[in-house]
Amino acid sequence: MQQIKDYVEANKQRFLDELFELLRFPSVSADPAFKNDVLNAAEFVAGKLRVAGAENVEVCPTAGNPIVYGEKITDPSKPTVLVYGHYDVQPADPLELWKTPPFEPTVRDGKIFARGACDDKGQFYMHVKAFELLQQLGELPTNIKFMIEGEEEVGSKNLGIFVKNNKERLKADVVLISDTSMISLDTPSLETGLRGLSYVEVEVTGPNRDLHSGVYGGAVANPATILAKLIASLHDEHNKVNIPGFYEDVVELTPSEREALNKAPFNENEYKEDLGVNALWGEEGYTTIERTGIRPTLEVNGIWGGYIGEGAKTVLPSKASAKISMRLVPNQKSSVITELFKAHFERIAPPYVKVKVTPHHGGEPVVTPTDSIAYKAAVKAFSTAFGKDAIPTRGGGSIPIVALFEEELGIKTVLMGFGLDSDNLHSPNEKYDIANYYKGIETIPLFHKYFAELSQL
Repeated sequence: MQQIKDYVEANKQRFLDELFELLRFPSVSADPAFKNDVLNAAEFVAGKLRVAGAENVEVCPTAGNPIVYGEKITDPSKPTVLVYGHYDVQPADPLELWKTPPFEPTVRDGKIFARGACDDKGQFYMHVKAFELLQQLGELPTNIKFMIEGEEEVGSKNLGIFVKNNKERLKADVVLISDTSMISLDTPSLETGLRGLSYVEVEVTGPNRDLHSGVYGGAVANPATILAKLIASLHDEHNKVNIPGFYEDVVELTPSEREALNKAPFNENEYKEDLGVNALWGEEGYTTIERTGIRPTLEVNGIWGGYIGEGAKTVLPSKASAKISMRLVPNQKSSVITELFKAHFERIAPPYVKVKVTPHHGGEPVVTPTDSIAYKAAVKAFSTAFGKDAIPTRGGGSIPIVALFEEELGIKTVLMGFGLDSDNLHSPNEKYDIANYYKGIETIPLFHKYFAELSQL
C-alpha cells in the first residue's frame, strides 16, 4: 500500500494536469456540432493508454462515435478485468449558470469544476493511471482490457453492436466500472444495483398553426395547457406513478432488506439544505434512500411550447412537447414500460388534441452479486485503502450497458464509484473532489491485487 501511495504522491500534479487536458475536450455526444471534439477526445484517450503501457490500442469506428480499446495480457492463466468507461459528456447548457467555463477546468475548495469532471472522465481516467501505476511498480496481477466509449450519454447506441461483434476480444472474468457514487470519503460505499431506464418524448398538437390567444383563446384547446394536465395526471395523490401495470413486475424488498438499506448514513436536513428545498417529495411509505434506489420513478426532463423569448407574445401554441424519463427497478423491463406509457398517454389524451409518443433509449435494471470473488475483492480493496468497510448501497442512476455485458459476455460487473451524489452530474458546475480522484487511483490497484489472490483460492 505504501508503494502505491508514494507513486501517487510523486505524480499527483501530472495526474491532475492530464485529467485537465481530457476535460478541455467538449466531447458532447448529443450535439453533432461537437463531433470533432468527440473524435479528438477518443484519440487523446488512446494516446494515454499507449503511454501507460497498453497494447493493441485502437480507436474503433462505429456508426456513431468511436470506442477506444486497449489491453495488457501478461499471462492467460491470470484473471482478466474489463474496464469500462465513457469519454463523452452531457451538454453544458445552460451556460449562464456556470460560475466558470465548463470546458476550462477550475479548482475551487479542492474540487475540480468542469463538465465531465466526475461523469465520467475523472472516474475512468483513474483506471488509466492505476494501470500505469501497476506497470511501474511491477508485474500486473491481472490481465486488463479497456473499453472506453463515446455514446453513453445518448444511450450507447452502437456499443451493443460492438460487443456482439467482439465477444472473444472482450472476454473477461469481470467488468469493472467507476461511473457511480459513494457516500463520502469518510463513509465509503459500493453500489450493488442500478435502476433501468425508459426515455420518451411526447408531443401534443392542437390547431394547425399558432393562434392569437385573444381571438382564439377559450374556443380552442391550448396544447401547452393540455400537456400540463396530462403530465400532472401521471402521478396520483400518493405520488405513485399513475400508469396501469407500471408496478406489476416490481420486486418488493423484504422488511429486513429495507432495514439494512436504510442503515446508510443520511441526514435529511443536510440533504434539503444542499438542494435548497424546504421539504422532500416522493412516493408515500418510502424513505428518501428507498425512493432513489429501490423504487421506480417518472420525471419530466424538459417541457416546452409556444413563445419563450424575451418580452411578450400573446400566442396560443400549435404544439407543446416534453421529454420524460422513467427509472426502473428489478424486474421491470424497459420495452414493457415504454409500451405501457405509450398506450396510457394515448388513451388519456382528450379528443381536441393529437398526441405522439416517441421512444428514445432505454436500459434494464441490474443487481450485482455481493457473494462473488470480484465483489469481495472490491470490499477488501476499499477496506485497505479507507481503513473501514464499504457500505453496500443501491444506485438511483442507470448504466444500461451493465445488463448488456451480462447478456452478451456472460460476466457480472463491479461498481467502484468514487463520485458523490452532490457532484452536480448533468447540471451546471459539475465537480469532482481531487481527493476522491487520488483515492480512486490508490484503491483500484488493490482491487486487481485482491481479485488475483482470491481467484487462486
